[in-house]
Amino acid sequence: MNDEKQSQNIDADDKWNHEERTRKSWDQLIKNPIRQDVVKLAWPILIELLLGSLFGMIDMMMLGWIADKALSAASVAAVGITNQPMFIGLSLAQALNVGGTAMIARYVGAKQPHKVDSVLKHVILLNIFVLAIPLATFGLVFTEEIMRFMGAEADTISAGSTYFKVIMVGYLFQSFNMSITAALRGIGETKAPMRINLRVNFLNVIGNAVLIYGLLFFPALGVTGAGVSTALSQVVASVLMVRFVTRKDSPLKLDLRKKFKYNKIVIQNLIKVGVPASLESLALRIGVMMFVRIVASLGTVVYASHQIALSILGLSFQPGQAFGIAASSMVGRSLGAQNLKKAELYAKETRKIGSIISTGMALLFFFFGPQIVSLYTTDPVIIDNASMALKIIAVVQPFQSSQLILAGALRGAGDTFWPLVATFIGVFGFRVVVAYLLVKVLGLGLMGAWIAVLIDQLIRWVFVYGRFRSNKWKYIRIR
Repeated sequence: MNDEKQSQNIDADDKWNHEERTRKSWDQLIKNPIRQDVVKLAWPILIELLLGSLFGMIDMMMLGWIADKALSAASVAAVGITNQPMFIGLSLAQALNVGGTAMIARYVGAKQPHKVDSVLKHVILLNIFVLAIPLATFGLVFTEEIMRFMGAEADTISAGSTYFKVIMVGYLFQSFNMSITAALRGIGETKAPMRINLRVNFLNVIGNAVLIYGLLFFPALGVTGAGVSTALSQVVASVLMVRFVTRKDSPLKLDLRKKFKYNKIVIQNLIKVGVPASLESLALRIGVMMFVRIVASLGTVVYASHQIALSILGLSFQPGQAFGIAASSMVGRSLGAQNLKKAELYAKETRKIGSIISTGMALLFFFFGPQIVSLYTTDPVIIDNASMALKIIAVVQPFQSSQLILAGALRGAGDTFWPLVATFIGVFGFRVVVAYLLVKVLGLGLMGAWIAVLIDQLIRWVFVYGRFRSNKWKYIRIR
């Protein structure tokens, strides 16, 4: 009898110990301060980027719903063709902003907030006068030549040339907005840019519907209407950004009354961090343009399928991008405070959470590809082609998410050289070469092109992960 009671007591103790361990594990999961910091900083970025991509997908769907099938396919292809060269400008601006984010995060971590205003002004002026104005002017003057170089056919040029011109005007304001957003993220403020960008994206969708189809008393402008709505939304965003950073209670002070002073150290830091990032972005965009030309040679309908797949791929980028941006800010601030261990913990935690989200998206793409693509178009050929690409995109997800987040952590540390190496080898050494072999030589069509994307992402992940594991990024110096 005593043995039975003792056994029951032991069982009760084991049960209590198990419940206690479970409770502590759950508390650690929820109350982990590193995880809480990551989620607090990353969720507004993730919501902003996801909804921004969804709004972009809706824009593409609106063009796909144009009644004239030939015009619809040409409009979708025109957006894809014209967006590629404009993305070069955006990626160069973003690369310059990487340097600004890294510096601002370091100064905030080192308790030197007085240096932030100077960095922000340098980044804004460089973005506008060195990048935005020259690139927009080039795009406006050589619109048709650029589209023809990209492999656009006559129907695509006819549909998209005016769209391209309007988008390039909007780029002037977009590059300015990106500078402010990058600075806000550097100090850890992610909710304000989320609210502003969601507001203007919502206005953009309404404007697209009105101007594409000619609702109310407006004329039906088709793809040109989409460009006008997008450009106007960037102007509104610029006004809202300026209003926010000039408020008395703004966490990021932009003092327009304070005279701008050239700072040699700021420029040196921006060159040290920003030049490799700019070269990486330039290599990526040039490589993607070469890749796009290979796909465009398959014809307008296949290219429209490819563009829809790219639009959906852009959505799948967002968890990696969001947690990569969060990693940049938190790693930069931790290194500024000389806390190397915390910087590593932030990087690992952002990678873990971002990868879980990306895996969920991969499952959706793999099993529900046709249903997702059918939101864009009713053309069965386009649905079949794009659905096949989505299955490959699903396999890409784990490598893509991991390398995007860890590359963000490296950039936050100011270590931008190895992401450059990874991108250069992955894009030029594998994506372009393999796509040419599989599409042109072996005749695998769109499937061959997307297999090349998979190999590119795998190669980039190998390089970035290897650099992160070396721990050398922890000792990059920013003055």
